[in-house]
Amino acid sequence: MARTYEELPGVEWVEGAGEFIAVNEEKCDGCANCVRVCLGGCYEIAKKKARIKSLDRCMECAACWYVCPSGAIEFSWPPGGTGFRTDWG
Repeated sequence: MARTYEELPGVEWVEGAGEFIAVNEEKCDGCANCVRVCLGGCYEIAKKKARIKSLDRCMECAACWYVCPSGAIEFSWPPGGTGFRTDWG
């Protein structure tokens, strides 16, 4: 059964294909760009470093990877996606 969230209409998540995002803490400078840009709220700052809080709401947009000035976000689109589906393409 797909997971949905009331605050994200038209979006659902189904069984995923595994891990596809990681944060390299050695490279992270704690700028929090990933926290600000993530629509799913997947990141948090802990001990002045970004970390993944949960990928339950990840929309596979790669915005976190794109805005990371230090290159600390390691992102690769998994073949077939992780299970994210949207009514908008």
